[in-house]
Amino acid sequence: MQTFHDFARLLEIKRYAPNTINSYHGSLIAFQKYIGNKPIQELSTDKLLHEIGEVVLHKKLAYTTHKQLIGALKLYLMEIHNREIDFSTVYPKTQPRPLPVVLSLQEVKKVLDASTNLKHKCMLTMVYALGLRSGELINLKITDIDKTRRQIHLKNAKGGKDRILPYPDSMRELLKAYYLEFKPQTYLFNGQNAPQYAPESLRQVFIKACVKARIKKTVTLHSLRHSYATHLMDAGTDVRVIKELLGHNNIKTTLIYTHVTQRTLDKVPSPLDFLTALN
Repeated sequence: MQTFHDFARLLEIKRYAPNTINSYHGSLIAFQKYIGNKPIQELSTDKLLHEIGEVVLHKKLAYTTHKQLIGALKLYLMEIHNREIDFSTVYPKTQPRPLPVVLSLQEVKKVLDASTNLKHKCMLTMVYALGLRSGELINLKITDIDKTRRQIHLKNAKGGKDRILPYPDSMRELLKAYYLEFKPQTYLFNGQNAPQYAPESLRQVFIKACVKARIKKTVTLHSLRHSYATHLMDAGTDVRVIKELLGHNNIKTTLIYTHVTQRTLDKVPSPLDFLTALN
């Protein structure tokens, strides 16, 4: 799969975000394994579109995974093989945007307390404490933490953007204990036999913690990021500040949290209250 390696190298030269490179590279490898030995670029357009439909149905791909696969194939075939294909017939329709599922403060505490492994606890705590995407945590390097200025520098995050986050005092003791025990070298969280922690392993850590904490809501690791934003809004933090902390391009994306914040809901009376006032 040398051509996939060359593709990843090209994206790196073009300064794509590391998380995008890893996602596209992984998508191509998984798709190639699914279709067999014949290289992707040697498939006819009709056969390629057919195989995409098959893998979407057989693997029951999620919307984002489906969209990511097509994005990877389109860019790979164009950049490496100078071949342009119309994927519109297998492209997923616009995904409806349901309201985010948010954990309460008490539920977040239960999840974090359920993680007895120090590394696992530290990873989940940082996702919540900083509102990180999984890729942002995985790509975080030791040198990105400025203890003197009490800042964390996220580099080349989603959309290729950098952003600065405050380093909360409440994280310091936990992170120090983790560092002294595990002694990471370059990336803050390394895998068992790899320089970086695997995204799927991080998701499994969260799922196991939720099961142990007896969380009944249907949540994902990203729910910790949703909870971070909602809890900041509950506390009265300006939505424009939250937008910058989350790294959103458009404030409309951030405003979705106004639909679930308790601070807003608590101010809305029920018509039943009006009836009670008549008594």
